[in-house]
Amino acid sequence: MGLRAEPGSGASDLRVERDAPAEGAAPAPRPHARRVRQPVSLQTRSLAAASIALAAFLGLSGFALDQAFYESSLQQLRDRLQGYVWSYLSGSDVTVSGRLVLPEFPPDQRFDRPQSGLYAGVAGKGINWESPSALGRKLPFDVQLEPNQTRFVGPVETNIGGVYVFSQGVDYAYGDGSKSVRLTFHIAEHESALERQMQVFRRTLWTWVVVLGLLLLAVQLGVLRWSLTPLRRVERDLGRVERGEIEALPGHYPRELEGLAGTLNGFIESERWQRTRYRNTLGDLAHSLKTPLAVLRNQLESGEDGERLRAAVDEQVTRMDQIVAYQLSRAATSGHSTFAAALEIGPAAEEIVRSLEKVYADKNVLCEFEVDPAAAFHGERGDLMELLGNLLENAFKWCGHRVVLTARRAGPIGARRAGLELQVEDDGPGIAPENVERVLQRGVRGDERVEGHGIGLAIVQDIVKAHRGELVVDRSPELGGARFTVVLAAG
Repeated sequence: MGLRAEPGSGASDLRVERDAPAEGAAPAPRPHARRVRQPVSLQTRSLAAASIALAAFLGLSGFALDQAFYESSLQQLRDRLQGYVWSYLSGSDVTVSGRLVLPEFPPDQRFDRPQSGLYAGVAGKGINWESPSALGRKLPFDVQLEPNQTRFVGPVETNIGGVYVFSQGVDYAYGDGSKSVRLTFHIAEHESALERQMQVFRRTLWTWVVVLGLLLLAVQLGVLRWSLTPLRRVERDLGRVERGEIEALPGHYPRELEGLAGTLNGFIESERWQRTRYRNTLGDLAHSLKTPLAVLRNQLESGEDGERLRAAVDEQVTRMDQIVAYQLSRAATSGHSTFAAALEIGPAAEEIVRSLEKVYADKNVLCEFEVDPAAAFHGERGDLMELLGNLLENAFKWCGHRVVLTARRAGPIGARRAGLELQVEDDGPGIAPENVERVLQRGVRGDERVEGHGIGLAIVQDIVKAHRGELVVDRSPELGGARFTVVLAAG
């Protein structure tokens, strides 16, 4: 693409022209945006799964009913044809001369009506009879059966289509009973009668299957919408939280969603607390730096000599360094985290104690651990190190020769995650009950003669509050010095 400005034109006259492609060069491909496939909603997934299962169930049920009705209809056809055979047998006889005499009136008028679809025949030695309805039809009436033997076959293909045939063999005695003739009675019916019956049934069956399927789908859709209503309410409530209309999810959800709602509320509260803490820390840092910066500005504007100016600058820079270090320590406190991993207490404590033993090597401190293997800290490693570091450093600073760290699991059994109880005891002078509140304040030291900034225990308090815990300071019944007990509630 090239830019060309007309001579003497202003910025508003600047025109953009596309460079013409070189002769024979292929045109540059047009970039196209890839469409991101949207995930399918839970309702659609559930409805699709239910539809597939419902279609399979109704289809198999319809097929089973169709087969059952076909077998039942086929059995009824066999019984009906057998009844016709018995009617012919009961009304037939063989004369002395061996001639077959059939009943004057057939069991069904269709046997006398051509092309009626119902046919009868008798086959035997020297005997071959067919009903008037079988005139011009080539039917399978030439089969010979043994006496009392029956057979039902079909559909058998003939010149008129398929027919179902029931046959039964008999042995007729005639004359003085010394003679007999074997005959086979055949009754045939065209398959069209059974097919019409099956067509009516199948049309009715599958019509009702489709209607019932649509009705059940509508019911299933209503059930799904009703079942997913609590999730939609959670979504709406989260939207209200995002817009600032409410502080947290109001609750009143089904039992299956209570844990989710509680976790989300904890996450919302934790994020809101973190955001507030960061904002307050920045405000505190800005406010704390205002005074040293003002002092520096005044010193620079006062025109004092280099030595005094250097001392003043050094003093204020040291102060600002302490302020920044303190505020950074506060900002590093991560606080309660809903999805934090469990951290072991022992390794972190051992790392801190190794460093403290070097710093306080002249005191020859004996530090004992009583750590429950099940005890764990759920949070950031920085918080754990700050918590243990400040408590143990305070104990090392004030102890005589002995410090005891105790860590055990706390909270009720069955909670989503266990709580933690930490105790740090020393054999030092301890803290008087009336001085506990003062010692925990920021910038206050237990003894002004001891080096320090007076913010270690304040940081401990901030971490404990951030993790929704409690800090108790009293006297150790075993060692006689101070005992700091931190209890972090179960999640």
